[in-house]
Amino acid sequence: MTDLSIPLLGPLAWIDAVVLIWIVLTLASAAYVAWDASTNNPELTVMKWGWVLVTLYTGLLGAVLYVMSCKEPRPGTHERFISPLWKQGVGSTIHCVAGDATGIVFAATATALLGFPMWIDFIVEYALGFGFGLFVFQALFMKDMMGGSYRRALTMSLVPEWLSMNMVMAGMIPAMTLLMMGQDMRAMEPAHLVYWGAMSASIIVGFVVAYPVNVWLVAVGLKHGMGTQRALGKGGHSPDLEQIWQRMIRRGRRRPAHAAAAGHSH
Repeated sequence: MTDLSIPLLGPLAWIDAVVLIWIVLTLASAAYVAWDASTNNPELTVMKWGWVLVTLYTGLLGAVLYVMSCKEPRPGTHERFISPLWKQGVGSTIHCVAGDATGIVFAATATALLGFPMWIDFIVEYALGFGFGLFVFQALFMKDMMGGSYRRALTMSLVPEWLSMNMVMAGMIPAMTLLMMGQDMRAMEPAHLVYWGAMSASIIVGFVVAYPVNVWLVAVGLKHGMGTQRALGKGGHSPDLEQIWQRMIRRGRRRPAHAAAAGHSH
């Protein structure tokens, strides 16, 4: 135990103190990402929300990744800055993890509070994570990119989201099992700091495992990476223009002005 004691939490073990510091850094990181994304970044709105959510789950690492792969270094340079495939893969993974992890965290916390056994917990986590990621963060938020059709967005997102979600869970389940069922059994209870530390660490592992398949999905045109409102428009565009933009992203080129203008006209 440490000499630290906090009201409502009581005396803190060393691991509690470490997690508390991590939580403080996480809140500061998420606040920075939210501020920069909303004021300085021309990224699509769904990706701005994605970055904020993932930073809440991964802390300082999420903020560092945001600066390295998405933060516009100078006005008007975002399109070229995000064009490398590895950054597009990061964007695709952010989009996936933002939706999946939100469902997983909610499901894990609810089932833990209800006292469900671990095997039921994992089933509910998978179902809710996949459902929220597919039906909300992929199909609903991205339907404008499919010509305004929710059904088309759902159909186009089903297989890529399933593949990506499986990779997220392939990383998270072993990590959660190891961290939550290890020596400190408090990690299974949401009332304790170590639970949130274990959840954050598990999501980071899930992100790392899901990243390679997302790079591949972007490379073969099955998923989008990152774009901008300047190039893709705020109100959506045709699937054909989306495919053109993705090909140019993979080649590291800017989108021609006439294509961008056409994107705004849809």
